[in-house]
Amino acid sequence: MPSPLHGILVALITPFTDDKTAIDESRLESHINRLIAAGIHGLVPGGSTGEFTTMTLAERKQLTELCVKYAAGRIPVVAGTGATSTAEAVELAVHAKQAGAAAVMVVPPFYDPVNLEQLTEMFGEIHSASGLPIMYYNIPSASGLTLSPTEIAGLSKVGVKYLKDTSGNAPAFTELVFGLSDQITAFNGWDTLTFYGLAAGCPGGVWGAANIIPELAVELYEAVSVKGDLVRGRELWSKAWPICKFLESHNYAAAVKTGVELTGQATGGLRKPFALLSPELQEELKGLLKNAGVKTI
Repeated sequence: MPSPLHGILVALITPFTDDKTAIDESRLESHINRLIAAGIHGLVPGGSTGEFTTMTLAERKQLTELCVKYAAGRIPVVAGTGATSTAEAVELAVHAKQAGAAAVMVVPPFYDPVNLEQLTEMFGEIHSASGLPIMYYNIPSASGLTLSPTEIAGLSKVGVKYLKDTSGNAPAFTELVFGLSDQITAFNGWDTLTFYGLAAGCPGGVWGAANIIPELAVELYEAVSVKGDLVRGRELWSKAWPICKFLESHNYAAAVKTGVELTGQATGGLRKPFALLSPELQEELKGLLKNAGVKTI
């Protein structure tokens, strides 16, 4: 049996070539190696931060393969395989299994909202075909689907083992962490609730900011979740929280990639219609990073 997921799982950016026509493999490998060197515990490619909606099916498969290759067994890869059709979501999940992913993260169809019955059937097909544990990507703002904690936990009967909670609903998240943990393992996925989630006892977070501040993210996890040192945790969180608040206040993928660029790593920017943040916002983010002790260019 594979070890349960835990710790800081990075909601991974997708580096592109400068002309944005392809995934930049060398940039991706370099970024993954940097994250692993910083001590992060897992990779979650192909999610919102990874701009999956701008990528072809072939590119999404390529991204999963590359992440598994570059992780090289050092940390698990949870492949983002959400899609607007069951057939495509199943195809991506089966491929993720073949590529060596440890699990799949699935967002519900995000144009026309599904209902709970339809979602349950979809997840059942994904799990049956792939055999991989599913991480339910709970992001009502994008999916249009709001489930109760009990309904989310009930998805465990169709292979949902984990939850990435990007609802921002702290009371509902608390119920999942404390009251329903026997059915589903809830990870925080809302940046500005990271400290609260760890302090409440969730096993970790799926965190886009960790692309920019991996050392700080890991140190926060070690202080709060491993050592139970809330005093040190608050000190670290006082550095990370302003960055998280900034990221959530703008286009998230754009803000995260801008932050990575400011640390000196080329990302290729974002595919249109999206773009890196304006020079004024870049300066604001640069100041927040400097205040947190992060070296910038």
